[in-house]
Amino acid sequence: MSFELQGKLERIYDTHSVTDRFKKREFVVMIQDGMYPEYIKLQLTQDRCELLDDCGEGDEVKVFFNLKGRPYDKGGETIYFTNLDAWKIEKSGQAASAETGAVQDNPSTNDGGDDAAGLTFTEAGDDELPF
Repeated sequence: MSFELQGKLERIYDTHSVTDRFKKREFVVMIQDGMYPEYIKLQLTQDRCELLDDCGEGDEVKVFFNLKGRPYDKGGETIYFTNLDAWKIEKSGQAASAETGAVQDNPSTNDGGDDAAGLTFTEAGDDELPF
């Protein structure tokens, strides 16, 4: 399931090595939703952590991301985690090309409409419904 959002880079965190073989980098994008801003925290993993190297806080960006979730068993209780995994970042004013330095490994074939929060739903398939 692929989504995109457009907004201002509010905060960029340093790359964090979770294990010897896994690293992630989190960042926050502020989008305007009516009268109040929304602050959306996303993450980049592995080689994609470098996608933010050419960006700075305050930059206007378009972020393409996947919604991911997984269960974790902690002492007999199942806890569920949800992550917004970014896979492509474009600075506003840049065309989607090799110049952006973005990894483009998640093509989509059917674009949905924008919703009020500035998010766009994209899903492969014949169905035009967003759910």
